[in-house]
Amino acid sequence: MDLAKYRNLFLEEATEHLAEMSRALLCLEKDPADGEAIDLCFRMAHSIKGMAGSLGYDAITEVSHRLEDQMAAVRAEGRVDDPTLLFRGLEGLERMVEIVRTTGEGPPHDPDLTAALGHPESPPKKA
Repeated sequence: MDLAKYRNLFLEEATEHLAEMSRALLCLEKDPADGEAIDLCFRMAHSIKGMAGSLGYDAITEVSHRLEDQMAAVRAEGRVDDPTLLFRGLEGLERMVEIVRTTGEGPPHDPDLTAALGHPESPPKKA
């Protein structure tokens, strides 16, 4: 199996998903109840989680899963009150994807970021 081929596909798609998520979060800054932007952020986090998981990039999988959980909570509420934590998650994923791009290896875990994004059963810490 040619992992470089799959890594390159991951990098291409993850970069596109992160750019879409960034645009959607900027929309949420202007309109915190923009349902399309909320759904888009959720889907992009979900897609990145799946792609990273299939390649064994556990740190990316973990952060994208926590971000997906945050977006699920935002979806349930119908709005985002403060997108700061979501932007922090996005920036963390961007850093992690860049590590894959430059080293060809999965990034290390970021316990501070995963703790800030919280567990699905507990409320997130303030960013």
